[in-house]
Amino acid sequence: MKPTKKRFILTSIIFIISLCILASIFDIRFNSLNSLRNYAIHKNSFSKQFTSSLQNINFFKATSTDEIRILIGIYALPDQYHKRHFLRLVYGTQFPILGAKIDIKFIFCNLTKEDQKVLVALEIMQYNDVVILNCEENINEGKTYTYFSSLPEMLNSSSESYPPYHYVMKIDDDSYFCLENLVHSLQPLSREDLYYGFVIPCRSMDPFADYMSGMGYLVSWDIVEWIRESEIPKNNLVGPEDKVFGDWIREGNRGKSRFNAKWSMYNYPEPPTVCTHELWPDTIAVHGLKYQERWIHTLKYFNATANLKPSKLYHIP
Repeated sequence: MKPTKKRFILTSIIFIISLCILASIFDIRFNSLNSLRNYAIHKNSFSKQFTSSLQNINFFKATSTDEIRILIGIYALPDQYHKRHFLRLVYGTQFPILGAKIDIKFIFCNLTKEDQKVLVALEIMQYNDVVILNCEENINEGKTYTYFSSLPEMLNSSSESYPPYHYVMKIDDDSYFCLENLVHSLQPLSREDLYYGFVIPCRSMDPFADYMSGMGYLVSWDIVEWIRESEIPKNNLVGPEDKVFGDWIREGNRGKSRFNAKWSMYNYPEPPTVCTHELWPDTIAVHGLKYQERWIHTLKYFNATANLKPSKLYHIP
């Protein structure tokens, strides 16, 4: 065989082998691209389904009618900056509460000092949890009337929902409320004509016996609107504010739905009286926490720091 013919055959074999190799490479690339295309289509489809699911979840949350809306007003004085900061810690660490929207506001009357106008304004800018009523600071001369009667004008026009809150509450600054237990107790109750709290006298379990203690009482929104419109509260402003409030309810024939939260609401155990109770898990409120030691004892009992996350940045034994 001539050398030229051998070279031609060898060249042809090499060319054919090269073609086979190239074909294999292109086939692998094509299959990879095809798989990638299929994956992209599948991922895009899944992404659309997932996004749609998220939108459905958000829509459900936004339109849920089962969520209880509660406004809690803590009676305070403008100069009590440290106390407000402490209570923000106490209640802020209890959120969120499943099935409820709870707003906690500090309630006081007009500011009277130059430092208050600066410091309280800074608080409002930072926390937005202060309500300043148009009144002179007092506790038993009409502050409660001003608080409840001012709310419809403040809230009805600015709220996206009606009522803006199902319930409005007044509590003392020496009361500790377990918000989750409060919500659970309210869920089966009426959202109309409701008067809720710790009934006085302490020995009574009858919610119609007299009035609800000022440690913390709650009414439905329709009673808030009635307080604004009725002449009965306007003509009876002076006296122990919780008793006066109960007088309004009785004279106006309101609060046909009542709930006595005793003994889930009670006074601090020491010193023992007919109004006190030992701390226990089903607590809604403990009243009479006038000293730091009582607050610490109560917060430790209810394990208020349970959600503290471990970290190398601090060591708390």
